[in-house]
Amino acid sequence: MKIVLALTALALLSACGADGEPVPPTRAKAAPSSGVSISGEARVGVVKTF
Repeated sequence: MKIVLALTALALLSACGADGEPVPPTRAKAAPSSGVSISGEARVGVVKTF
């Protein structure tokens, strides 16, 4: 059982970085503005009067 777990862990870890060094994401063009805006207010709570 220990061998199976060790081989499974080895298989999962061996896939890390299989395609080379990690590359940070680049910032593509900013998304075009659609003219839609979202705003609002939310309140959550409990009120008890004695």
